[in-house]
This record gives sequence, structure tokens and C-alpha cells, in this order.
Amino acid sequence: MADVRFEQATRIYPNTQKPAVNALTLRIADGEFIVLVGPSGSGKSTALRMLAGLEEVDAGAVLIGGTDVTFVPPKKRDIAMVFQNYALYPYLTVAANIGFPLKIARVEKKERERRVREVAEMLGLTEFLERKPAHLSGGQSQRVAMGRAIVRRPSVFLMDEPLSNLDAKLRVQMRADIAEMQARLGVTTVYVTHDQAEAMTLGSRVAVLHDGCLQQCDTPRALYAKPTNIMVAGFIGSPAMNILEVPLGSNGTVSLGGVDIALTEKAATARASGQLKTVAVGIRPESLELAPEGISSLVEIVEEIGAEAHVFCATELDGETVKLVANVDVRRAPKRGERVALRPIPAEAHLFDPETGLRL
Repeated sequence: MADVRFEQATRIYPNTQKPAVNALTLRIADGEFIVLVGPSGSGKSTALRMLAGLEEVDAGAVLIGGTDVTFVPPKKRDIAMVFQNYALYPYLTVAANIGFPLKIARVEKKERERRVREVAEMLGLTEFLERKPAHLSGGQSQRVAMGRAIVRRPSVFLMDEPLSNLDAKLRVQMRADIAEMQARLGVTTVYVTHDQAEAMTLGSRVAVLHDGCLQQCDTPRALYAKPTNIMVAGFIGSPAMNILEVPLGSNGTVSLGGVDIALTEKAATARASGQLKTVAVGIRPESLELAPEGISSLVEIVEEIGAEAHVFCATELDGETVKLVANVDVRRAPKRGERVALRPIPAEAHLFDPETGLRL
């Protein structure tokens, strides 16, 4: 087992000026399950590959178990990686695929077979040990790829979007299986995904990256409840948070839809010094209520999802058309084309500096 540290780790690809990963500093505790998440091009996969030794580190350092591995070859880092495409050997059986790393390491045949059986039982693959990959489902193939990583008993597991090729129902099941497996093994795990639902349900902590920079790393609940900036606020949560730029009132409040939202101490200080003229107000869809009075909005789309409905609306704010989305009880959902009033819950509003994007 081992902890992992990125210390100002930077990767700049040839013939580019902007770093793919820019001065990443991140500490991952021994036995922790951390998820790197972000939009395409955010640097999450590059950061994982830097940890694996598959990408050069142009500045800074990467440490595993307190040892600087920045220039150590991948095979000497005591890590195991699960890829998006499984990378199984088609001509080998499931047993041979799982045991392949042990064969390369020249582990005795009897011990190798014992460990393969042990891993196969853990992953529910015992009855498939003599099958070839062509005769496996996507979920079974993914389990084999995980088994091949587990059997080595590495210090760190690295997983690069391992569930992206599976259908929605199987992804949910595999998420639960991976979480249960990691908890049982207690191995430090770094998991990359672009799927925020995956990130929020798997990670004990989630690191959000954007444009190669770490934006925030915290528990899933803290990321949702207290995003550090507009980027995190808009990325975490589905549907995304509503962000509205609103002028500051003279009485130390912001008025939105006839509701006064009190300024935070930080916002009040910036206002008093003249640094803040407007504020970006963030309202989660579940914090917008259908009410007799509020923000007058036209319903454009209604998505009914079980007991809830996502109501997508358009409204006029300071002469501009702004899109809003509210989560409502499906039994109270309006129809497309209706005009409704949306009332924000002031205690659940988030305030951001519209210039820097930082939380106020």
C-alpha cells in the first residue's frame, strides 16, 4: 500500500505552449479512492498517465509511497492500470489473461493458479475461466481486466474510464462492484472519468480539473454544497446550476425574482470597497420553486424522470434571454409553452465574483 503525491507536476506536449497539466499539487492518502473528473481536455487522463509513467513529467514530481518515481519506468512503479478498452489477449483464456502478469513475473505455476482462482471468485468469474474474451459480455470483459490488475497486488490501482464502453444499467452495477472491491482490498485507487455521476458515487474525494488546472478537491457532498468557483458549480450537478449575473442592491442584498438574497461577509466587504458592482448568483435546479410570484419564465422543455421533472425555461433578465432549469415534483410539472413563476430559495443561493469566478 502507498500514498500518492503530485508536487507541482506539469506536462507540456511537444509543439504546444499551454500545459496539458499545469503545476498539479495533490495528495492521495494510503488506501484512498480518489476520482479525477472534468470535461474533455481538462488534463485528467494525462495526470493519470503521468502517475503511471506513460507520460513524461516536464516539471515538478510524482511520488508513490514517499519515493520519487518521476523518472522511474512504468514496470518498476508497482502500479496496475485498467484501461477503457480492456486490452485482453484474444487468444488466451480468462484464467490465462488474469494470470498473465504473474507469468511474466515468473510466479510459480501452483501459486499463480491459486491467486487466479481467488481473484476469479472475488469477481464472479469462476465459471468463465476457460472461456476466450470473444465469448464474454462487456461487463465480464471488464471484470477480467480488473482481475488482471488485482492479481498483481500492486500498491496503487489506476483506472482510466473503465466503464465508458458499458451500457447504462451495467455501468451502475459495475460502479457498485468497483466500490465494494476497493473497500475490501484497501488499495490506493486513482480513477478517471468524465461522468460526474460516476465520480460522485465512487470517490471518497473528487478532484475537479479544468484546462489542466486543479479547481477543487473535496468530498462529493462538499463539492456540491460549496463549490469553490463557477466552473465547479456548473460542472457538478445535473442539471447544471443556474448562474445569473445580478446588480447589487444598495441595502446589502441581491434581489432575484422578488426575493432578497443576503450578501456573504466576503461579498459585503468587496461591495463596500467598490470592487463589486454585480454578483453571479448560483441557484441549483432543486432550489427554484414553482410559486405564484417569482421570475416570470416560459417553459420550453419538460423532461419527466420518474418522480421528478426537469423544467427548462427561458426568461428575460436585464434585456437578455437567460435559460433556467428547475426540478419539480412530476405531479406539479407545467406543460411546454406555459408561463410560470420561479422563486429561488434564498438560503440555498451561491454567490460568485463574476470577474474571477471565485466563490464569495
